[in-house]
Amino acid sequence: MLTREIDKALYESYSDDIPQLLKKIYASRSVTESQLSMALPGLLKPSFDQLNIALDLLQKCIEEDRRILIVGDFDADGATASVVAIKALRLMGAKYVDFLVPNRFKHGYGLSPEIVNEAKVEKEPNLIITVDNGISSNEGAALARSLGIDVIITDHHLPPKVLPDANAIINPNLRGCDFPSKNLAGVGVCFYLFSSLKTHLDSIGYFEKHNIKVPDLRVLLDLVALGTIADVVKLDQNNRILVNEGIKRIRQKKCSKGILAILELTKRPIESLQASDLGFTVAPRINAAGRLSDISQGIRCLLSEDINDARRYATTLEEFNIKRRQEQTRMQDEALAIVESQSIDESQFAIVLYGKTWHEGVVGIVAGKLKETYQCPCAVFAKSNKVLKGSIRSIPDVHIKDLLDLVDRNNPGLIEKFGGHAMAAGLSITPDNFEGFKDAFTGAITEHLEGKKPIIELMTDGKLDASEITLNNAELLRQASPWGQGFEEPIFYGDFELLEQRIVGDKHLKCTLKLINDSSIFEGIAFFQEKLDSKKVRVAYKLNVNSFRGNESLQLMIDSMEVIS
Repeated sequence: MLTREIDKALYESYSDDIPQLLKKIYASRSVTESQLSMALPGLLKPSFDQLNIALDLLQKCIEEDRRILIVGDFDADGATASVVAIKALRLMGAKYVDFLVPNRFKHGYGLSPEIVNEAKVEKEPNLIITVDNGISSNEGAALARSLGIDVIITDHHLPPKVLPDANAIINPNLRGCDFPSKNLAGVGVCFYLFSSLKTHLDSIGYFEKHNIKVPDLRVLLDLVALGTIADVVKLDQNNRILVNEGIKRIRQKKCSKGILAILELTKRPIESLQASDLGFTVAPRINAAGRLSDISQGIRCLLSEDINDARRYATTLEEFNIKRRQEQTRMQDEALAIVESQSIDESQFAIVLYGKTWHEGVVGIVAGKLKETYQCPCAVFAKSNKVLKGSIRSIPDVHIKDLLDLVDRNNPGLIEKFGGHAMAAGLSITPDNFEGFKDAFTGAITEHLEGKKPIIELMTDGKLDASEITLNNAELLRQASPWGQGFEEPIFYGDFELLEQRIVGDKHLKCTLKLINDSSIFEGIAFFQEKLDSKKVRVAYKLNVNSFRGNESLQLMIDSMEVIS
């Protein structure tokens, strides 16, 4: 275990009213006091390339009652972005707004020619707006324009060298775009576009002229929070403001009926909701629909204005999620068996697997689990018609999108298509190219790491004294949320004696712990952990407020347990 280094100068710069524990945590995350403000007026102002082009086109489409079609992505970020776009346009008086989401099994990812042709026949749009996709959809954008359909692309994925021929592209990661934060999720980009549209329409007297109440787009921030947390983007100050405001609205039940229905179904206490509840409870159920069937079920759940309709959709999503878990367990067991049969050792720099019966909608989760287990980039493939579709999950030392660029340049024709981020990517290859890709991919990673497998250790915030392991400090950390990617929730460690152990829910370990060399006793829980033979353990844990029947108590949420002598 490693302990984060505290920036002493930064620590000394904080005001006296910030508790000492939080000062240490903030100073080890390089956060200045001004960056701690979660006030909504602190949001960055929109400064995207081509924003004015998009606003003029949207204004024209709304005023002339043109048909607008939202084309999203099949995950929770894409689903929430679709709902934000639809709700925002309707609030601004757009009469003809619809959505179409690619089916991952039929159309593949993004604004493909197949989805454009289907949109033309079924929806006859005048304008297509992509959300959380489109930056690599050169063929689809060209086809849409040739059919007389205008295209606005909103995306946050890294752009290719040659951009699609859209009317306008809104993406903070475009070369030359001076929007300061490059970490917006797809739903965040979408929210910025429609916030800018509201400001633009208000400035020209549109709402007054058409007798429309000026919309308060803060009503969409619950969706922005959900999509941002679900996509695991970096929680810089701007994203933390968006997430914080959205979570506040959910706690007050001023949010999507669909989110309420899912939280109700999963028995999550809404009043004390945390960002992790969105990431581990709501998002997987939205995602399950896109993984196994059609994300439109998730979109309709989030669009529902009637709680009973939302509950029906939430039940359907829960059924998908149960099936997803079953499929995931089967595939993980098979994948682990393959890896173990290959005698993977410490010199293994990457894992590339393919299973004939594996489900393409679940390969990303399995790749992530393998990456966590073996601490190396993992690519997992499934058959999809005539090609293999794969998902890759990477480690901090390997920017996987850049590495795929390199593999593609050095091996023309090996990869059909690919896209993604630093830590995750998706790609397609032909079955004949699987072994070739496996060799090229593993070789490129081995070369990139210079033959030295990085040691990935758990980063902690150090040890706490018994006097610091308190319910008050757990509440302090809860109030300092939202925590997430790039602003990680504090993890502490200490040496404990295991006084009691019992398995709950068939697979989780509840335990009673005594701090070694101290008489203090604490309750803890470790998920997916078996009983240990040893009585002495080094525990990495988070301070958690456990709410049960109206009572709150301290509980250590255990990340890892190591036997010590």
